[in-house]
Amino acid sequence: MSEVTIMSTWMEFQYTYDGTFEGFLTCVYWSYVNKELPVCFSTPGDDRISLWPDRAVETDRALAERVYLSLSRRISLEGQEWVYRGFLTCMPEKERRLYEFIRLGYKVGPPVVRDLTDPRVAPLVSALTHLKGEVHLLRGFIRFSDQEGLLVSEIEPKNRVLPLLRPHFCARYSGETFVIYDRTHREALFYQPGQLAIVPLEEFHLSAPDQEEIDYRRLWRRFYETIAIEGRYNPKLRMTHMPKRYWNTMTEFQPDEGGMRQIEEGQR
Repeated sequence: MSEVTIMSTWMEFQYTYDGTFEGFLTCVYWSYVNKELPVCFSTPGDDRISLWPDRAVETDRALAERVYLSLSRRISLEGQEWVYRGFLTCMPEKERRLYEFIRLGYKVGPPVVRDLTDPRVAPLVSALTHLKGEVHLLRGFIRFSDQEGLLVSEIEPKNRVLPLLRPHFCARYSGETFVIYDRTHREALFYQPGQLAIVPLEEFHLSAPDQEEIDYRRLWRRFYETIAIEGRYNPKLRMTHMPKRYWNTMTEFQPDEGGMRQIEEGQR
């Protein structure tokens, strides 16, 4: 009996879960136990209308761990990593696509990561490539500001990059205390020597920079402008290596706070 025939006997459901990776893996577990096919996934607050009956799945870390271990045993360590990183991507309908990849991986085993033309594999590969590129860029594009001894940065990534940026910055600034806030996904990486955590954070507001911070920002902008070679100015090439969507959180593209303050004081 073919897999298509077997799956046709499974009931189709919309799975509602809490949006966490552990919650998604719990959905995978119960889909196999109950012989249910999750044709779409939703999270609390999702206002999409579904034609399928809804199945609410409560996150169970023990069950999630069983599924996570099965990925390495039945597929491969690489396949397990693909599922974890795939959940961090901004891939449309990522849960459904990851579920399809897992089902295929359980069926064919390790070769699944080499079948790049399969429609259940190709979108995941593209999403992982995009995630890897964004993490690489942000390692160089993140700019910290000093807030009374605390290093603070804000980013606006498309993917959930904080778990992958964490090892780099925690090693590079191992003796510092810092925060990186992800405006897109409303979560923050907090680090101080010996402790770290990534936590949800709906709002995050920076205090106004003091004069010393303003001076450092001004020096950085001056350095950026000084090393530029006027005769080789190429805005299209710059946007290729430094995409414009990152400029909003980069110091060198922000207005001079000190200059703005002087203008405002002169207008009073």
